[in-house]
Amino acid sequence: MSELILLPVALLTSCLAGVMGMGGGILLIAVMPGLVPAAAIIPLHAATQLASNGSRALFGWRELDWRIVPAFTTGALLGAWSGAGVYQALDLHWLPALIGVFILVITWLPLPKVPGGGQFSLAALGFYQTGLGMLVGATGPLGAALLMRRNNARDWVVVNTALYMSVNHAIRLAAFVALGFSFAPWWQLTLGVVVAVTLGSWLGTRLRGRVSQTDFRRWFRLLVTVLALRMIVLPFLS
Repeated sequence: MSELILLPVALLTSCLAGVMGMGGGILLIAVMPGLVPAAAIIPLHAATQLASNGSRALFGWRELDWRIVPAFTTGALLGAWSGAGVYQALDLHWLPALIGVFILVITWLPLPKVPGGGQFSLAALGFYQTGLGMLVGATGPLGAALLMRRNNARDWVVVNTALYMSVNHAIRLAAFVALGFSFAPWWQLTLGVVVAVTLGSWLGTRLRGRVSQTDFRRWFRLLVTVLALRMIVLPFLS
């Protein structure tokens, strides 16, 4: 029954991402440890975020820029292949702590910058974002600065972040299935969460123009930090 907590959390985090363009996936994966087994965290998170980002991209379809897809997809395929090998070698007991440390890093430290703004930078983004995503799940904020070099309009950045993250999550889902993960035992929870995040995307799209980003980010950072510290402690308590 504790898994059902994910339904309202998924709705709220997807709404957050619809408003801010990022952050929802980080918050969701920070809540998942302790509610689902460690081996299921990243595959289920990928399925949930595919629905969240895919629906957000569809709700903002007028802003979609398909030119970013080919290069990003090429890099993402290579990243998924590389990350899958590392994932198989991980001790999943320590996976929540690894994710927690990563969340703290991307929340409080300057994000890495990919040189240039052309197709190579998109391919590089796809490689390291999808490769890291195989290990820690939530990597969405890594690409926002790169997209803003192309167009800093809020709606464009939000929608096209959703577009490339949909590609990211679809490729990672295929990789986890190829590695042998079965979604069959989780189909009811997955279906419920998919409905919740789709509704969250719809709400976030409509609230986007009404929410100030500055104050919201400050409180978001504090909340994510507390949840990340909880993730780091969990493996030591079990």
